[in-house]
Amino acid sequence: MASTIENFYKKTTTAGMKEWPRDAVLYQPYEEEQILLAENASCLAVRTYLKMLNLPVALEQRANAEFISPGGKRTKLPVLRVENFIYAEFEHISAFVLENFDKSLHTLLSAENKDVMRSFICLAEHIFTNAEQYVSWIDPEIRDTVTKKRNGCVFPFPLNYVQNWRKEGAVRRQLNLADHLNISLEKMIAEVDKLCQNLSDLLGDKQYFFGNNPTELDALVFGHLYSIFTMKLPNNVLALTIHKYSNLNQFCLNIDQTYFTAKEKGKGMK
Repeated sequence: MASTIENFYKKTTTAGMKEWPRDAVLYQPYEEEQILLAENASCLAVRTYLKMLNLPVALEQRANAEFISPGGKRTKLPVLRVENFIYAEFEHISAFVLENFDKSLHTLLSAENKDVMRSFICLAEHIFTNAEQYVSWIDPEIRDTVTKKRNGCVFPFPLNYVQNWRKEGAVRRQLNLADHLNISLEKMIAEVDKLCQNLSDLLGDKQYFFGNNPTELDALVFGHLYSIFTMKLPNNVLALTIHKYSNLNQFCLNIDQTYFTAKEKGKGMK
């Protein structure tokens, strides 16, 4: 059903939508008590991307944000509503903005750098999201002390148990399809470490990955790194792994100070 709805929105054209509407809304779960690591990363990446394009949206936190979504490959979040159109996740939202409003962050890049950017976006989405979901749902300590409590907190008993069972099953299926369900935590961390090394090499001493102007890659990587750094988890091995790359730390600090205020990030993002 979700894929049918998604296909409907993809096939529907938005002829005549030349200006970004003032009533655009971005839906996400509650930051302080509900949102999970991978969802937080995806939502923050989209919020950062829209800010970099100077496209204003009203942020609405809802307990049922996931169920508003028309579908997606990974988290199904956040959900962007522009007039009568609904899109979810970074890839679909950025494609929608480009196709219908002719706005992007990579217009100044060379053809070669555009290919590099797209490759890193695919890698970052794949590796970071798998790692975030793995530590959230496969690591027993984090799953039982953090993930299940947050995911089920907005549902009454016994629905909270049902929702946790449903969500865990969906994540396990995703990880299994990606051949990451039965790997060790050490191997998962090694993948993240290698990606961060490559990102660190690409960034060098620049402000953004491709110079003085941000691209979609900057928004996406910031969403993941900042969420990993700031999400309170026991034994946050992902944060420890990323923290050793000083230029990535500074990269996150620069974007945070440039595009966000403490109030905008919310209490859950301290």
